[in-house]
Amino acid sequence: MRDWQVQRRARTKHLIELGGLVVKSGVVEMTGDDRAVILGALLWMADKLKSEERDRALALWAGKGKQTFDEN
Repeated sequence: MRDWQVQRRARTKHLIELGGLVVKSGVVEMTGDDRAVILGALLWMADKLKSEERDRALALWAGKGKQTFDEN
């Protein structure tokens, strides 16, 4: 297999895993699969990560994420 094929497959796997996290969060169902709303929420997160609240937000989100992984 060529190098570009390996990289493409790895990227595809990564994107599928990220999409799975969006679904696992319940956001897709709760928004009626409204992609503008989902993108807006992700952009809001990106703004938080660029702000002075970065460390606090990361700690909060990591805690919630770890708790959810532990429960499932």
